[in-house]
Amino acid sequence: MLELDHLAVASATLEEGRAHVEAALGVALQAGGQHARFGTHNLLLGLDDGLYLEVIAVDPAAPAPTVPRWFDLDRFTGPPRLGTWICRCADLEAALAQAPDGAGVPVDLARGDLRWRMAVAADGGMPFGGAFPSLIQWQGAHPAARLTPSGCRLRRLEVVHPQADALRVALSGMLVDPRVAIAQGASMAMHAEIETPHGLRVLA
Repeated sequence: MLELDHLAVASATLEEGRAHVEAALGVALQAGGQHARFGTHNLLLGLDDGLYLEVIAVDPAAPAPTVPRWFDLDRFTGPPRLGTWICRCADLEAALAQAPDGAGVPVDLARGDLRWRMAVAADGGMPFGGAFPSLIQWQGAHPAARLTPSGCRLRRLEVVHPQADALRVALSGMLVDPRVAIAQGASMAMHAEIETPHGLRVLA
């Protein structure tokens, strides 16, 4: 069984991503860190209910990785956008056995004293273009517990995809979360309705 863990906004640069999220939600992001294996870095925002939001981008100061970057960032173009969602599980191999093709293989990762395993495809891509969640298994501390409360809570995550029915089938038996809605649309997109100190805002 999967549980919603966090949302990821992809961006060409971290500052563009910061501006996009802070303008949409009216709250400040917090410092994140670097991911040496993939040459990326991030900013974070704590959400209620043990969730968080990250802005992730290629780190221009990091050496080029020897493997394709995760979250399909090597092919990312355009303005910042909510690019995928991440679900945690207790057994990554078991979750991958139920996941669609292209969900990736387990990779051991670390940032500071945080340790986790994440499913990453060899080409950096994601099933359903990011509409199917990336899978993660935390080992020890969870970053959300360390973030300053922002007063923000996820009310609803709408995941739009041309193959909405197939996406629902892929998620069947893996995730039950009333906040997540799968919708039919011409192209993949995501919209997060977030309650903030300034009222309900939408992040896309």
